[in-house]
Amino acid sequence: MRIAVLDNGAEQLKLINHTMTGLGHESHMYTEGKTLLQSLRRQTFDLLILDWSLPDIKGLDVVKAIRHELKSRLPILFVTDRRDEADMVEALNSGADDFMAKPIRAGELEARVNALLRRSYPAKHESELVFGPYHFYPPSRLLKVRGKPVELKNREYELALFLFQNLGRLLSREHLHEAVWGLGVEALSRSLDTHVSRLRTKLDLRPANGFLLLAIYGLGYRLETIEANTLPATASR
Repeated sequence: MRIAVLDNGAEQLKLINHTMTGLGHESHMYTEGKTLLQSLRRQTFDLLILDWSLPDIKGLDVVKAIRHELKSRLPILFVTDRRDEADMVEALNSGADDFMAKPIRAGELEARVNALLRRSYPAKHESELVFGPYHFYPPSRLLKVRGKPVELKNREYELALFLFQNLGRLLSREHLHEAVWGLGVEALSRSLDTHVSRLRTKLDLRPANGFLLLAIYGLGYRLETIEANTLPATASR
């Protein structure tokens, strides 16, 4: 998973980053709320962990901006020095999904993150995933379309599964690169587009089959369910 962490404390960032990478996630560190909000206008994440007190903007205001201005349902976990019940209620009412008091205990952070990700992305924890005629079997890395196996290369399979697991969700190019190629792995700028083009053809992603893989200019891709002969007016293939 791709996780954003917002905290102006170096030690806190280090601890959270260590815990997240230990769980196999890719973590991206931020120390200012405005910088994070700018990133969220062109990047996507699976989870946000943030502090209440920041040098430039309140953590609550970051949450409100994400929910009301960016219209994002990004799962959000507050990790803060605030301990009062009133603070927890205010955080949750502002749009946060969970609340954890400092000092950070790695075991509790791990448990809360795992629980929040399970609630937010239940399809990622299934042994078989069914999306109309598309049947994924993650343990065996097998995909069948209308009962027939489809031969995919490793990264094609990973990209296809990731897109279907995030059905209807805009995924930035950076997010997709990290999910398929990994953090720090250099991928040619056209590699993602080439893989997407191959998947459109191999999986026959078109309205007649109920799905369409859209390119959102300057941002990334989104796989959508769609009725036959109906195309969105605001996105291009």
